[in-house]
Amino acid sequence: MQQYKVKPGSKVDLSRWDPNDTGEFKDGKETGLAEVSKLTARLGELQELLYAEGKHKVLVVLQAMDTGGKDGTIRRVFSSVNPQGVHVASFKVPTPEELAHDFLWRVHKVVPGKGEMTIFNRSHYEDVLVVRVHNLVPPAVWGKRYDQIKDFERLLSDSGTTILKFYLHIDLEQQKERLQARLDDPAKHWKFRLGDLKERQRWSDYMAAYEDALSKTSTRYAPWYIIPANRKWYRDLVISRILVETLESLDMKFPPPEEDLSGVVIE
Repeated sequence: MQQYKVKPGSKVDLSRWDPNDTGEFKDGKETGLAEVSKLTARLGELQELLYAEGKHKVLVVLQAMDTGGKDGTIRRVFSSVNPQGVHVASFKVPTPEELAHDFLWRVHKVVPGKGEMTIFNRSHYEDVLVVRVHNLVPPAVWGKRYDQIKDFERLLSDSGTTILKFYLHIDLEQQKERLQARLDDPAKHWKFRLGDLKERQRWSDYMAAYEDALSKTSTRYAPWYIIPANRKWYRDLVISRILVETLESLDMKFPPPEEDLSGVVIE
């Protein structure tokens, strides 16, 4: 899965990353789905271990264009985890209270504690993406945020947080198909907003903003992964595998019992 990791200091050109890539799974979707099933089950086991040990913290960041698949990723990749130890944080338009503080204030409040896994559905990166594209603050302000974000993530890492950041990479045609599917299905109308069409017209501006964010903030302690996401099953497979490999590398163990249980008999 290292082929999808953005090397620190490298310059990202998203046109060189194929959103239709399916890696070694040339046999197609059915083989891939079987692998996803195994990986998500294993992820559930590892998350239980994470929660029981109560030592590590895991932060998963999901970023994508509209229809990129953030909700679907959360629904499928994390289908086997225990909600007791997993939290999802979604970042909408900042409230007046949030705007009265620095841009990371609302983010720092919801990072994971020991034994927890937190998933960011969008994140602090909106402040160098939508803020930049819509000129909500001057370039002199958002331009400083790349280093501020790296410092913030280093603080989290130094405090025991494992950080994984996933950019779900779809192309313009795939977005069109997914928006059309929402428009055609009355059950999905609640997800369709006319504003999405206006954002679509800014596609090239968003690609430039994402390329800068991915290039400037992928670090050893908080790497970015560019996930091919036109094929939903392969998106889920890649993310699941990276999560499983990362959690297994933590070498977690169940804690010993608080009391001696060797003589216990249940009658």
